[in-house]
Amino acid sequence: MEDKRILYVSSEVVPYLAENEVSLMSYDVPKMINDQGGQIRIFMPRYGNINERRHQLHEVIRLSGMNLVVNDMDMPLIIKVASIPKERIQVYFIDNDEYFKRKATFTDEEGVMYPDNDERAIFFAKGVVETVKKLNWVPDIIHVHGWMAAMLPVYMKHFYKNEALFADTKIVTSVYGQSFDGTLDTEMLKKVMFDNVPEEAVGDLAEPNFENIMKASILHSDAVIIASEDVSPSLTKFIETSNKPFLPFVPKEQFAEVYTNFYKTKVL
Repeated sequence: MEDKRILYVSSEVVPYLAENEVSLMSYDVPKMINDQGGQIRIFMPRYGNINERRHQLHEVIRLSGMNLVVNDMDMPLIIKVASIPKERIQVYFIDNDEYFKRKATFTDEEGVMYPDNDERAIFFAKGVVETVKKLNWVPDIIHVHGWMAAMLPVYMKHFYKNEALFADTKIVTSVYGQSFDGTLDTEMLKKVMFDNVPEEAVGDLAEPNFENIMKASILHSDAVIIASEDVSPSLTKFIETSNKPFLPFVPKEQFAEVYTNFYKTKVL
């Protein structure tokens, strides 16, 4: 993978958030490619429970300052950056006071999902793409982890479909076990369609539950990785019948060689 450019876009990454399946793989996979001589960038949301001082986040003024439109509202984009100690890996944080200042990731202290999680996902997707455009950094692969990042493939294939920068970029989605119950805001489909995404491309978002959000991501990806043993049978079947190249689940101790081979033979 030497000199290949891979952009990792994730809901969660260690060491900035607690360890779970998504946050660990969102660190381990980029580290593996970095160790192989690949060029990587990681993007994640800058949730309010990330300790900026301890992790030495700082704002990148030249990348911040633009407004992104979400559901006809202007939302200022703030970009922060940090380096994972000892790894020479840069992590970019998508921030906005309205969406990411609260001191938790996806739910309030009662465990209730934030009502604007759908808009946060849209803002995150647009923020990543706009920042990569400003960096003028052309990824060979964009690898998406976690449902908060799942709108990125949708926006890449529709809203940003004419961006020459990404003409040859391939998108991979890693699918994990169900991470929330219920649905996001039932107006999510309208908010995505506001950005000229055709309804037939994202009809599943009429009921924006975890599985349907992942289906939208899968349908707009070039390849799929089943990254957890806990992926539901119905979502597994959807992946297997999607006509996309897909990688079945492999245990953590085997993933390095298998993922690298998948990138080389099925994605690039």
